[in-house]
Amino acid sequence: MAQSANDRRRINGPEESFPPVFDDEDEDDFKLKTQRKRGPGDIRPIFLQPGLISQANGSAYIETEKTKIACAVYGPRQSKTTTYSEKGRLNVEVKFAPFSCTRRRAPMRDAEDRSIGVSIHQAIVSSIRLELFPKSTIDVFITIIENDGIEGCIASGSLAASTALADAGIEMLGLVASCSAAIVGDGIQLDPTEAEARASSGTVILACMPALDSITSIWQSGQMSADLSLKCMEQCYERCNDIHSVVAQSLLEHRKTD
Repeated sequence: MAQSANDRRRINGPEESFPPVFDDEDEDDFKLKTQRKRGPGDIRPIFLQPGLISQANGSAYIETEKTKIACAVYGPRQSKTTTYSEKGRLNVEVKFAPFSCTRRRAPMRDAEDRSIGVSIHQAIVSSIRLELFPKSTIDVFITIIENDGIEGCIASGSLAASTALADAGIEMLGLVASCSAAIVGDGIQLDPTEAEARASSGTVILACMPALDSITSIWQSGQMSADLSLKCMEQCYERCNDIHSVVAQSLLEHRKTD
């Protein structure tokens, strides 16, 4: 019996093949991406909608151009641990959607998810009256649908979490507003994008409760002098007052429609 010349168990490659072409970022393209269409002291427009997830006790969706985040709050509910605690416990879990970044992410949580969760937890935990919920747990689940920089994710995630907690009717000391800043060249740019943050020498994220004139969290990375760091904090704090009015107005309009 004559043996066939083609091996059926092996997939033969094409007769002609070409090397892959990779999209390499040129310096000119990177400069175009870092050019701002807004002033250095302006932030991206904020779209904030509470109460979009009907199954949750409270929820919020926030969108700032290419940063899109959904947040759901469940609780307060009885803690699963057997030990008695006089204060309630706040859990914050952050998860990236697989399609949220330029490169597809694995569905499993990694160190970046946990670090963002810790930063958001630190920003909002002091605004909640946990002493009113003994042996209880409040779970906050944040899903990043589209990512345009870690700084924007932390600031927008803190806003969405605070709005969702207020939507759930959980007693709080005040609403949390958050803003980020980056040192690009010799100037300060508020609310930097991912490209601007990569081109910067340092970034600052400030979270505060403007109604009580108190700061809940400060997160800094990179290199900057003490004077520049203080200037970043001052500009972020001023902008947080405007962001606070946006959050309060969105909650008021949502209550009127209910």
